[in-house]
Amino acid sequence: MNDALAAGTHFEGSAQAAELIGRIRDFIHGELAAIVAEHGIDHEHSPDRETLRRIWRRSNELGFYGITLPKAMGGLGLSVLDHVLIKEAIYASGSPLAPHVFGELSGPPRVGALARQATPWQLEQFIVPVANANKAICFALTEAEAGSDAGAVQTRAERQGDDYVLTGRKRFISGSPFADFALVMASTAQDPAQREVSAFFVDLGLPGARVESGYKTMAGQSHTGDIVLEGCRVPARNMIGEPGRGLALALGRITVNRLLHCPAMVGLARVALDDAIAYAKGRRQFGRAIAQFQAIQHMLANMATDLAAARGLMIATARQIDAGGEARAEASMAKLFCSESAFRIADSAVQIHGGEGIVQGRRVEFLFRMLRMYRVLTGTSEIQRNTIARELLGDPAP
Repeated sequence: MNDALAAGTHFEGSAQAAELIGRIRDFIHGELAAIVAEHGIDHEHSPDRETLRRIWRRSNELGFYGITLPKAMGGLGLSVLDHVLIKEAIYASGSPLAPHVFGELSGPPRVGALARQATPWQLEQFIVPVANANKAICFALTEAEAGSDAGAVQTRAERQGDDYVLTGRKRFISGSPFADFALVMASTAQDPAQREVSAFFVDLGLPGARVESGYKTMAGQSHTGDIVLEGCRVPARNMIGEPGRGLALALGRITVNRLLHCPAMVGLARVALDDAIAYAKGRRQFGRAIAQFQAIQHMLANMATDLAAARGLMIATARQIDAGGEARAEASMAKLFCSESAFRIADSAVQIHGGEGIVQGRRVEFLFRMLRMYRVLTGTSEIQRNTIARELLGDPAP
């Protein structure tokens, strides 16, 4: 947000979070900005695999990469509020490398919650290498028929001796094009009509496993792909927890995870607002800056109000979770309101930019597409409304 609005605010998090944000901003605007310039990286053109590994390793050396992990694994044991504020600041930087500071698509945030369920062998083989930025992992649940209905998994895992043989196709898997491992959800039910979803660590270098990433999302990025499993033989010791407990593992932190998507939306919406303010001040029509026109002023006022409301709901929900509250409805409210408010802000930013706003290469045009996606990603707005209604009515029915 611009300095005039920020001047009267105070930082809501801890001194530790404030210090981390300062150091991470230096990293983003220093070393990462140099990498962006060196490789021609922008929001449309993702870095290659080797550049990503270089970024992950450097973030790990500086102590940023694993800060969201449990303390036992070298993390900082951050409160949810501090985590939210740090992530918001990262995305508000506008850097195209923002998702890679913590390794959100393929790093520690993907495995931290599994540490308590993993065996010592699984920790050594899969989780520690990811936590140390030596390997990358993706989370593979979604399929053509299993999206909002997460339990409708068709990928099969059949027990054969000391192995499971996995067959199926996972769709729209973030981070898969540069992942070494995948956390795969597959049905272990003998009767295909039954729902028994189990979780497996899968080495994507195994025979019968491959990633197909020949498509891009509407945001133009290339970090999404399909994982194809064709008789991929996985050791039985790769199963995480008990058979049939895969969805429970996947959804065990769903309330926190829903909230933790909000700071990305809020941070990107802040970028859209700042870009709109800067453009309105510099663009002249009819002999004066368009910022002097009341129509533009009202749009900016609505954008700032939406941003403040979304951010306030996000912070209040983080505080409720930190205080021990369940916050299921509130986390869904935050994801719903943040995603829809952020998109309204991006839409207005495009409108203020006029013709410039609909040209590919303009950041607001990218933000419009990216923030539109968040209304679908990580639980659609309709799914959030279902959750909110169930909590209000006390009705467990789907």
